[in-house]
Amino acid sequence: MSGSAAALSLLGIALLGAVGVHGAARLLRVSGEALTAAPFGSGLEPVEHAVSRFHVRWYTVTMLFLAFDMEMVFMYPWTRVISAMGAGAVIEMFVFLAILLTGVAYAWREGALRWT
Repeated sequence: MSGSAAALSLLGIALLGAVGVHGAARLLRVSGEALTAAPFGSGLEPVEHAVSRFHVRWYTVTMLFLAFDMEMVFMYPWTRVISAMGAGAVIEMFVFLAILLTGVAYAWREGALRWT
């Protein structure tokens, strides 16, 4: 089987699976109309509008989370190739971690980690 035929067959199987799951959901649902009177999810009434503004401190927390998230995204593959790459990979990772640590130190100095 050629590469394009394999890709097309995989696409066909994926589409068939998506249509099958959608059809099964349509067959197994309780009713066809949406529930408009009851809250969704936890069952609690909302206390504010869904598009209300967040406090500015959450943006700095989000940036810190993204920094540490990117650290983990790069560290997992790094652990797989460190033995093949040698000491250069260790030095590069410590430079990367130093850059992230500099960002955390800056956020700490600016008070982004304070909650009051």
